[in-house]
Amino acid sequence: MLWFVARRLISALVVLAVVSVVVFAATIALPGSPAQAILGRSASPAAVAALEHQLHLNRPLIDQYAGWIGGLLHGQLGISLAAQEPVAKLLSGRLLNSAFLVAVAGLVSIPLAIAIGAYAAWRRDRAFDVASSLISLMIAGLPEFVVGVLLILLFATSVMRVLPAVSDIPPGQHAWDVVTAVILPALTLLINVVPYVAQVTRASMIEVLESDYVEMARLKGLPERIVVWRHALPNAIGPTFQVIAISLAYMTGGIVVVEYVFNFEGIGSALQSAVLNHDLPVVQVLALLIAAVYVVLNLFADIATILVTPKLRSSL
Repeated sequence: MLWFVARRLISALVVLAVVSVVVFAATIALPGSPAQAILGRSASPAAVAALEHQLHLNRPLIDQYAGWIGGLLHGQLGISLAAQEPVAKLLSGRLLNSAFLVAVAGLVSIPLAIAIGAYAAWRRDRAFDVASSLISLMIAGLPEFVVGVLLILLFATSVMRVLPAVSDIPPGQHAWDVVTAVILPALTLLINVVPYVAQVTRASMIEVLESDYVEMARLKGLPERIVVWRHALPNAIGPTFQVIAISLAYMTGGIVVVEYVFNFEGIGSALQSAVLNHDLPVVQVLALLIAAVYVVLNLFADIATILVTPKLRSSL
């Protein structure tokens, strides 16, 4: 098991190294000059060249990449070109807001999706199963911004004005200080995640419910609810870990769109502003952070799948 974790950790580090090169190359390839974006279109070529020299943007790309990676390894995320302040200071509050939003959405959506999928498998081909499957298929085809706009129309306009259409978080406060600002963005992420996890859980539960050991538990006279929730569900959770990890990683990337729709003060809005302002250090850090979340979640999902699956543990 330790050797497996070590191999997966090494492969994760290799993936992150490759991603860092891709992120750096992609941000450098963005059209326009960061110095030109900071000074404005009316700036003279001499002023632009002087600012590029001051920001070390005229150095060879290999030197820029080496300096960037070296800074990251020493915990220095760089200086924002637009705000002229450390990236860590600029993003700290936004990272906490986004982490809280993803945590709320994940803690609600994952147990809810597992419960829906398990119950639908238990009541296979009955009204709840058919209805939940149809609703899941319809919701799965809706993009995040469509779900967000529909929720705004339903809960923040003339239909029901019970929640704010814009997630306004006052300066100096965090998302958990303004609960109403989190409800609609979290609900948007929840609606987009639940169908996938529920369908995978349903398929896994159906396979487990048709297995020999579950049939043996029934023959022993155990109540059906104990057979389903104590014997079948724990064994059906393993295959769902991968889709849970993908869903949580999707939330991390999906908040870019969701935060834009609700004007939520998180890393999504920060990434959008950084791209528009050609703020390369901020774009690079956020892109690498999102990629790192994907890699770490998949690593945890692999380990969790092995821990709950005896057959996989014995094959190591």
